[in-house]
Amino acid sequence: MFNRSFHNLFMESMILGATLLASTSAYAEDRNLVVGNGTQTNISTALTKRTLRPNQTPPFKDNFSETTIAQTPKIPAINSDASAQQTNSMSQVTSVSQFSDVQPSDWAFGALQSLVERYGCIAGYPNSTYRGNRAITRYEFAAGLNACLSRINELIATATSDLVTKEDLTTLQRLQAEFSAELSTLRGRVDNLEGRTAELEANQFSTTTKLVGEAVFAVTNAFSGSVNGSNTVFQDRVRLKFISSFTGKDALYVRLTGGNATTLKLPNGTGEGLQTFNLSPANNNDFLDWLAYYFPIGDKIDAYVGAVNGVFFDFIPTLSPYLDSATGAGRALTEFASSSPIYRIGGGAGAGINYKFSDKVVLSLGYLAGDHASPQSGSGLFNGQYGAIAQLAWNPNNNSGIGLTYLNAYQNRGAIFDIGSGGAIVGTAQANTPFDQVITNSYGAEAFYKFSPKVAINGFFGYTNAKNLAGSGSADIWYYALGLAFPDLGKQGNLGGILVGAEPYRGGNPAPANDLSLHIEGFYKYRLTDNIAITPGVIWITAPGQNDDNQDAVIGTVRTTFTF
Repeated sequence: MFNRSFHNLFMESMILGATLLASTSAYAEDRNLVVGNGTQTNISTALTKRTLRPNQTPPFKDNFSETTIAQTPKIPAINSDASAQQTNSMSQVTSVSQFSDVQPSDWAFGALQSLVERYGCIAGYPNSTYRGNRAITRYEFAAGLNACLSRINELIATATSDLVTKEDLTTLQRLQAEFSAELSTLRGRVDNLEGRTAELEANQFSTTTKLVGEAVFAVTNAFSGSVNGSNTVFQDRVRLKFISSFTGKDALYVRLTGGNATTLKLPNGTGEGLQTFNLSPANNNDFLDWLAYYFPIGDKIDAYVGAVNGVFFDFIPTLSPYLDSATGAGRALTEFASSSPIYRIGGGAGAGINYKFSDKVVLSLGYLAGDHASPQSGSGLFNGQYGAIAQLAWNPNNNSGIGLTYLNAYQNRGAIFDIGSGGAIVGTAQANTPFDQVITNSYGAEAFYKFSPKVAINGFFGYTNAKNLAGSGSADIWYYALGLAFPDLGKQGNLGGILVGAEPYRGGNPAPANDLSLHIEGFYKYRLTDNIAITPGVIWITAPGQNDDNQDAVIGTVRTTFTF
């Protein structure tokens, strides 16, 4: 009987020798991307958040796993067939005896060994070792024989038949005769596999592009505190994301979005309580709502270019495991609960990098301009609204991390915390528009700690100083929160979350009041299937608009998210 090592040998031969000789194109493996924040990746990794978050997933702007430094941008190939990858890591061997754990025990082994040594018709691993001790089956042996038959047929077809001796042909005839039944069965299976491969190739969407979709159905009601009534509404948003790779290490994101989700109106024009699915192209029906490109520069730098609706949390680690899904509908209900508001100051078009000092320390730098497309005075890439950010993040291990962030921004229209849209995404009106024109300097600290695979805590603290450019004075703006996440609560794939904090508010004595407004949020994501999740939750805003005279806002939501 033959050694188990020969089993692996011939299984490789069957895949690489027989199948690939007949069909040189392999069908692409459909990778489950997974973004970016970090992640991340799974097209890949690098930038989960869509961005790059999880180490094995790509830059998903709105759907990523955990956010650790190791999860910073790593962009994987969109079309990497498992067999092809294996082939690249293998080298040709010319002697069966090179496999250190193969022991010949039959005349057929010796005969095939001679053919392999003369014609090099079986590929093996570079370390020349196959592990195992189970005897291989006759079908597995036939796979190796078939590889040598194909190799010798190639030599004859290319006018090198003089290399094939009469003795070898006689040996092949004898082997064919003894293994005729197995060869016939094997070739039938190969023909069937080739037919299925051809069908997949003919019907696949693209060899360089992956399509990822998210559809959200949400039923929402402001039970109290809303200035536009308490009607129950049914809203939706659909996103189609095309992720293309041209080098196997880069990723181009083109996202189309449609929906009818609008925000509930709270007193004093406050932006508090906005939910992630409320970010839809309600303005001007702009269906192309995100265009970005991620690519590596050497081994230490992952680069990002945002052309449409770029935001800093596209590529910068937010250190908010489990709660952050950026603008997607996969985790926390609101933008505030997802990650620190400091990442939402400014947006538009620009570029950024993540420089890895090591697997534990990452320096992020970025610049985004809100008026990048306008040639008018006071606009453009460098003369209009902008934000420039620097962050140093440290992950001592996979269970903890801390980040220190600085952001300088200029705002001559709209809100401060607006991701470049002009409208407030988080925070009170007093915090978002203290003056008509402002230059801001913001400082933030973010951290998380996983007590166990089932419990994680994260929090952030931020301060923004807004200087009045149209007059005198400045405004102090504060924001902070503490959140708990409970992964796999009830069953694998579920997620529970609780967060308490204060959305950006203006300190001092802003009009009309300076009361503290708190944001309290709880949600439970229940995964029905791998592609469908239902998330009920409650958002409670005390003293909305920084005014105790306003009735507390209590918003109930049942969000259903379909991913495909």
